[in-house]
Amino acid sequence: MNFSKIPLEKMNHMNSNTLMEVLGIEYVGAGENYICARMPVDKRTHQPMGLLHGGASAALVETIGSLGSAMICDLSKEYPVGLEVNTNHIGGIKEGAVIGKGILLHQGKKTHVWQVEIREEVSERLIATGRLTVMIIQK
Repeated sequence: MNFSKIPLEKMNHMNSNTLMEVLGIEYVGAGENYICARMPVDKRTHQPMGLLHGGASAALVETIGSLGSAMICDLSKEYPVGLEVNTNHIGGIKEGAVIGKGILLHQGKKTHVWQVEIREEVSERLIATGRLTVMIIQK
């Protein structure tokens, strides 16, 4: 699937009035089998020690994969739901932003599997890696 054919404005419009809008997640790039999103590291995404919250990283993983699967599906007939998300936290970050790049590993009729790397925006240092399995449900 070439996600670069889908306008980023369309992707970002889907974030209106959602958790993604609250967290400041914005889609910033797409291409052959991948989607990239940016998330700020600030008071919206911090845990009490001032670091990026692991749950915010997991939300970024699920956001990228779920949106990608939604772009593949015929939403008039089916819809994607997260079946499993896991995130391994590799490094900490206190400020700035992270970029998540989700790669579609498997596109089946009933499941999609996404691998997402989250990197510090400026240094590209690996912050977290995650995987999302999406189930495709018929309406």
